[in-house]
Amino acid sequence: MALVVEHLSKKFGDHVAVEDLSFEIPEPGIFAFLGTNGAGKSTSIRMILNMLTRDSGTVTWNGSPLDVMKEKIGYLAEERGLYPKYNILEQMYYFCSIKGMNKKDSTAAIDYLFSRLKIDEYRKKKADQLSKGNQQKVQLAAALLNNPEIIILDEPLSGLDPVNADLFKSIIREERDKGKYIIMSSHQMETIEEFCEDLVLLHRGKVVMQGNLNDIKRERGRENLTVKADKPIGDIAEKCGLKLVEETPNGSYFKVKSEEDAHTMLAEMMAQGIGVIKFDLSEPSLHELFVEKCGGEVNED
Repeated sequence: MALVVEHLSKKFGDHVAVEDLSFEIPEPGIFAFLGTNGAGKSTSIRMILNMLTRDSGTVTWNGSPLDVMKEKIGYLAEERGLYPKYNILEQMYYFCSIKGMNKKDSTAAIDYLFSRLKIDEYRKKKADQLSKGNQQKVQLAAALLNNPEIIILDEPLSGLDPVNADLFKSIIREERDKGKYIIMSSHQMETIEEFCEDLVLLHRGKVVMQGNLNDIKRERGRENLTVKADKPIGDIAEKCGLKLVEETPNGSYFKVKSEEDAHTMLAEMMAQGIGVIKFDLSEPSLHELFVEKCGGEVNED
């Protein structure tokens, strides 16, 4: 099976929201869908789910047009969508009925997910009586009720405390390990690096970076160097052509033009008898790539 998105475009009047978006998820796993606020992520997701008409483009699943009414799809929207004045359990059964589930399967799914997400005690509460984090748990449960094959998670960890963020992560890993096709959108770059191998990055509706994250980093090379020593190293770094970016308690952070320059600096430090506490040469982080491609327009949650 494969989820294939080809040449999606959408305009609102003269504003181009999404321009010629294409990507493919050829096998189960977690695919990252990234972009600044207003980049076109939510518009793209709505077009994929046929919630919004496309000006052009196609979405296919296993070689046929994706039919959201027939396929098992779970969607956790960034804009949360519970009915505030209704009983949580009643809402869950309603969502199950929309997904075509019978009463027995609905009860089994609700019992499992409420236990797994630690929200059993809120069954008879109304949505607006729950904290934001617990509402988010309920909505993740709603997205997973029918054991979907395709799961779309739009900012799933936004606003969660560390304990609940770890709980969500563990459930996302479980779904991945079950062979699900997962699209994750998030501004938390460390989370994306933790989960995703392949990605697409949108900026102002256009794709500005796409592919396997490890390959993208490997192509850039190891250009970040963090050094901590028992003596000042500014003169040595300047001599070796290293650009100082920042001084921190954890060491000095440099940009290097080549790995050879970094190794030359290390050799010079050793020759001068300077004690090396830390010497870390690394590829650029996803955060750096994001900021570079999007002109510094990064939203941090």
